Amino acid sequence: MTELRWLDSDSLDFPPSNEALTNPNGLLAVGGDLTPARLVAAYRRGIFPWYEQGQPLLWWSPDPRTVLLPSSLHISRSMGKFLRQTRYTVTFDRDFAAVISACAEPRDYTDATWITADMQQAYMQLHQWQVAHSVEVWDGDELIGGLYGVALGKVFFGESMFSRRSNASKTGFIALVLHLQERGCELIDCQMPTDHLHSLGASTLSRKDFVAALGELCNEQVPTCWQAMPRQTEN
Repeated sequence: MTELRWLDSDSLDFPPSNEALTNPNGLLAVGGDLTPARLVAAYRRGIFPWYEQGQPLLWWSPDPRTVLLPSSLHISRSMGKFLRQTRYTVTFDRDFAAVISACAEPRDYTDATWITADMQQAYMQLHQWQVAHSVEVWDGDELIGGLYGVALGKVFFGESMFSRRSNASKTGFIALVLHLQERGCELIDCQMPTDHLHSLGASTLSRKDFVAALGELCNEQVPTCWQAMPRQTEN
């Protein structure tokens, strides 16, 4: 079994992703820090941080990887009807801090969160770098759902989402995919599989193919405009 690597705080190097442990879920390395430069270096290699308060900083690269091609988005008939009738509106980058804070709140099934205070601060810095972005779903002036992630070239790396009303997170995710379609994005990283994501058209790539795709797509340029007025999501 490959020995788990401890990262050197003076270097942004990561071990090759194929050295990740097969169990649990592609654990690759431990340690380092959450500086914007290290986070960007990790995402470009198909690596992301995921740990809970009290644990050391853990870095992961799962195999296979759950992804969504924006062109493969599936909107069910019932969801399409909901989107045509809903009063929800969607914005981008209007309140990143509120979105990541909501994503960090306890869930019904656990009080633990991997979005620690340090993680929130780190992604706030990435947002200031215009690398991390948020999607907000509103009912009037009330924030009822949303998600955030990292955009590099033609890839969007989804991190977390939350929902306080029925279909709020789905509405935000669909709006995001349509937004990315308009800007020529070719790949959305969903990290781990869920029934929710597969119902929207997600599939899997081997880690080898995923990392190879990143080497090309992360270096391509796309329009960077994320600010948007409230909009209804259309089927």
